Formats: sequence, C-alpha cells, structure tokens
Amino acid sequence: MTIAYEVLGVYALLAIWAILLVVGVRTKNYWPFLGFGVAIAIYLNTGYFVRGQPDAIASFIGIYDVFDNLGLARDEGAPALAQCADNACTVWGDRYVNHPSWGVAFYDRFLNGPDLRKNLLYAHIFFNTVAFVLLHVQLFRPGTGSYRAAHRKLGRVSFASLTAGTVCAVWLASEHGSVSEYGGNLAMLGFFSMSAFVYGTAVQGLRTARSGDLAAHRMWMIRYAGAMWGAFWLFRVMLVITGPLLRNYETVSLLISIWFSAPLGILIAEKIRLRAPERERAPQLVS
Repeated sequence: MTIAYEVLGVYALLAIWAILLVVGVRTKNYWPFLGFGVAIAIYLNTGYFVRGQPDAIASFIGIYDVFDNLGLARDEGAPALAQCADNACTVWGDRYVNHPSWGVAFYDRFLNGPDLRKNLLYAHIFFNTVAFVLLHVQLFRPGTGSYRAAHRKLGRVSFASLTAGTVCAVWLASEHGSVSEYGGNLAMLGFFSMSAFVYGTAVQGLRTARSGDLAAHRMWMIRYAGAMWGAFWLFRVMLVITGPLLRNYETVSLLISIWFSAPLGILIAEKIRLRAPERERAPQLVS
C-alpha cells in the first residue's frame, strides 16, 4: 500500500511545533512557536502554486484521512465520510477509500470548477499568506523610534493584502450555500462570520493606529493575530479532533471549525496578551 511520505513529513513538523508550544508555555516566549507555525503555513500554502490545486488539496485531505478512519475497517463508511472518483482525492493510494465528505467536495469543486473559482482561491491564498507573514513582522517590530515610518508603510501593504484576500474569501464563501457537504447556508454564513472576525479586528487596529492610541492599536492587532491564527491553524487542528469524534454526523465537524475557530483564536490571543508584561502590551513611542 502507498505510504504518503509528504503527510508523514507534515506530521513530523507538527510534532516539532507542539514541542515549541510546550516550551513557549513554560518560558512565556512564544516567538519560536509563532515563527515555526508561520513557516509551516507558508510551506503548505506554497504547495498550491508549486503542485497545483488538485494535488495540494489531495495532500491536505490525506492529513485527515488517517484520523477520520481511525477504528474503521478499510471499506467501512460513516455519514461524514465519502468516496471520490478513482480515489484520486488522496495521496494515500488505496490505503484509505473513505475521506471526509467536505474534502471530497473541496477536491471536486477545484478540479472541475470554473477558472474564476480557481483563480479566486489562488488569490485568497497568496494575499492572506502575505498578510499573515507581515502581521508577525509588525508585531515583532512595533512602530517605535526610527522604525515608525517603515512600520506604517508595511502596515498599509499588510492591510491591502488582507483586504484583497478577504474579498476573495467572501466571494468563494458566497457559493457554499449549494454545497451540502460543507453545510450549505450554515457554512456560507459561518465563513462570512470568520471573515468578519478577521477583518473587523484588523480595521479596529487600523483605526486606533490612526488615532494615535498605541496601547489600543497593539491590543487590536494582537486580537487580529488571534483571529488569523484561529482561521488558519485552529480551523485545521479542530478538524483533526472533531473529525473522528463526529463522523456519524455529516458536516458537524466542519461547521464547528468554520464558526468557532476565529473567535476562539481571539479569546486565546487576548488571554496571552493579558498575561504578557505591560511593556509588551503597550510599547512607548521613542523619539
């Protein structure tokens, strides 16, 4: 049977990442964890451009095949699992023939979908990745002292990228009402909600920056970071956990990730912010 070494490689990266999280919790220094998480996100997103959407999506589905099939016989199905034509939607070959139904729909929609849909996905991935990276650069280098002008310029680029990525995300989500494997209208509204959490916190960060309130600006940018991390990483991690637990209930696992990942990310970021030293919460402007 086929061994998906690329998926095993992702598991290895995630294991290292988990160790960095434990170290971060113990030392109160989360930058190694954050940096490694950003690097993995870049690696995963780059695959869509290097390998093409179908292959990248098949690899993405392969990450969940292992967990969603735990405890099941090879040909044993479940309401939240489905099969795809020629089993092409996975990198595991014939090892797994049942896959998360949302994954099968995801693969088919971008294998056989119109060019506009495919281009919107490429644009969403590109612009959101740029915004995700620049967000961490901005947090690591606050706009103080001689870096103030550069911080502002980079902030404009970051916000423009986020705006473009969000427009593409909302456009794509507007088509989900007819995709029952995602959850139909509940999925569409959930993705709208996710975009609102991400973009809304960023807008608040921009507004407070323009008003000169540095403490509020950093507070909102940390919340924005939480929303971004929630929408990308918590979304995916939650599926690993809820997928096998809720496979007897079609779409429930995915809908939980869609609706709760971004706000949960904000709550976690806020808790970390409140525990951080005061100087990290509100850096003082140095002339």
